[in-house]
Amino acid sequence: MLTKKQHELLVFINDRLTETGVSPSFDEMKEALDLRSKSGIHRLITALEERGFIRRLPHRARALEILKMPEGAKADPAPAPAQRGFKPAVVDGDFKRRRPEIAPRAAAPAGAGSVDLPVLGRIAAGTPIEAIQHEVDRFNAPDALIGKGDHYILEVQGESMINAGIQDGDYVIIKRCSDAENGAIVVALVDDEEATLKRLRRKGASVALEAANPDFETRIYGPDRVAVQGKLVGLMRSYH
Repeated sequence: MLTKKQHELLVFINDRLTETGVSPSFDEMKEALDLRSKSGIHRLITALEERGFIRRLPHRARALEILKMPEGAKADPAPAPAQRGFKPAVVDGDFKRRRPEIAPRAAAPAGAGSVDLPVLGRIAAGTPIEAIQHEVDRFNAPDALIGKGDHYILEVQGESMINAGIQDGDYVIIKRCSDAENGAIVVALVDDEEATLKRLRRKGASVALEAANPDFETRIYGPDRVAVQGKLVGLMRSYH
């Protein structure tokens, strides 16, 4: 699920690539979406990239490639060239019937019980907040990973946190809270609209949401633009 602006930008880029074969400039994107600054476009591009809809081609200015379009949208993406390490994003259509196993580093002790937790959808950069507000499934999590308080599970989409050991397709256990210590990995709500899973860094009067992948930038906001929705306390992984 994309926000309205993310969808508009993706369609605009796709139409321009189809017509001219050249990506539009940030100024052209800003004008097309009626935004006041290019920083908003940069944020939208980063969100689309993390969620697997587009790819920035290295060593080429203004070079974007459409990898996929939302269901029902017109798309004419060029076939992606073979490239070391490149793998297209694949969404598992059998999400509700899949049950993750606990990764070895998060294994519960023998005889431990389990806790039934709600799965509230998938999270990536720029996920619309409404996409993680409704229960889509329930999983059993070992109670060794669950402390006091209210908890929920999210499926991770994208590779922005891989250097923190969080991979695409993992399930993260989140303790619901409105604040977290500096350096914690949190679900952060930006501008009351978009949610993302990032490391929280406070720098003076600013709040930084830090990716754990050098391919993705750290995003810095004023304190009134970011609200913590929960803190990472555990991780589950499915092995097929």
